[in-house]
Amino acid sequence: MKFITLGLLAIVVVLLFSTHTYAIDNGKGRTPPMGWRSWNLFGANVDQQLMEGQMDAMVSRKRLVDGVPTSLWDLGYRDIGLDDNWQLCGSYGTDKFTFHQEDGTPVVNLQRFPNFKAMTSYAHKLQLTSGWYGNNCICSDHCADEKCYRGDVKAAVEYGFDSIKLDGCGKELDLDLYARLFQQAGKSVMIENCHWGLTLPNATWCPWNFYRTSGDIAASYDSVVFNLQSTIPLAQRNLSTPGCWAYPDMLEVGCAHGPHGAGDPGLTYNEARSHFGAWCIVSSPLTLSHDMKNDTISDQVWPIISNKEAIRVNQAYNGHSGTVFDSATEMINLGSGSSPSWQQFYKPITDKETAVLVMNHASTTQTIYIDFSKIPSFKGMASNSVHVRDIWAHADGGLVSGGVTVKLSTHDSAFFTLTLQ
Repeated sequence: MKFITLGLLAIVVVLLFSTHTYAIDNGKGRTPPMGWRSWNLFGANVDQQLMEGQMDAMVSRKRLVDGVPTSLWDLGYRDIGLDDNWQLCGSYGTDKFTFHQEDGTPVVNLQRFPNFKAMTSYAHKLQLTSGWYGNNCICSDHCADEKCYRGDVKAAVEYGFDSIKLDGCGKELDLDLYARLFQQAGKSVMIENCHWGLTLPNATWCPWNFYRTSGDIAASYDSVVFNLQSTIPLAQRNLSTPGCWAYPDMLEVGCAHGPHGAGDPGLTYNEARSHFGAWCIVSSPLTLSHDMKNDTISDQVWPIISNKEAIRVNQAYNGHSGTVFDSATEMINLGSGSSPSWQQFYKPITDKETAVLVMNHASTTQTIYIDFSKIPSFKGMASNSVHVRDIWAHADGGLVSGGVTVKLSTHDSAFFTLTLQ
């Protein structure tokens, strides 16, 4: 969630230009995290029963992959995260905190979440990890005192949460402090920096495991493309790496009619597939948000989110997180901003294998040529024969030299692995 004010921006700018000394080493996020979080579809309409029902759905093996009953858990989606609206908004103590007691303890809405410990224990029983949410946006708090940080960390540990998303709406913006307090508490917790691209790492400073590069995403193709662009300068500076991944927000696959109202019209199948492929090739965390209990929606998106070849690309790392290597010269307006009418992304998988994603952002069908000599990871070896594997079709394309041409309908994509012979 995002509600930016001038005061908040000033605070973040101070943080950005202060001396950074802390790099997290909690053993988390060595590959891009995979899971589910509640906001993009359910928004504020969450409670303990809903969360536990989604946990059941995540481990259900009612769909097939390669003829084998397979769950999302089996595919690697294992963290299930609660977003905003677990807190009880009010006015607490002499400082009139909005959801912290005077001593810094966060106040839980017990009507919605009667027993957090039971909820996280249920996740652990299913071999899932359980995610929480801090520095909340609904009734954002003005507490910047260390006692509120300590209260959040103490509560997260006592309730049994394994990961936490730290938003940017309240005054608890010191991510160094959060990381140190979790370390002192003796619990290794996956930390998401959700400061909307305003608090970014540098080569030696990253006190979190993944970080937002943009504002909130919506369930529309223009929003997907707009957020995707925010990863490009960070990848070019090699600031998306194991344990510190760049993240253009949660997936909108299957999330029509979410909290953005008219801004969440939903994605077509081709748009959803392009969205998923883009997040895979730039090494973004893969955070689902659709209703996993809705069989109609789950059946529709299953071929996309269960594509093991695409997931393999996402989880691989061979020195670079993946980014654009070729783009159209023609620019188009997608609503959220201008974009090349097509883009080509690459990601090295091994020393001889590279993934390539071609996206057609235009409203018309385009024929696009992939020139192997432009792919940085091929290092001048593109004159060799290249074995082409079509990730969407799960099909071999044989040996090719020089390049390959694809014809893509509006907002569709082609996704390949290319292996030098």
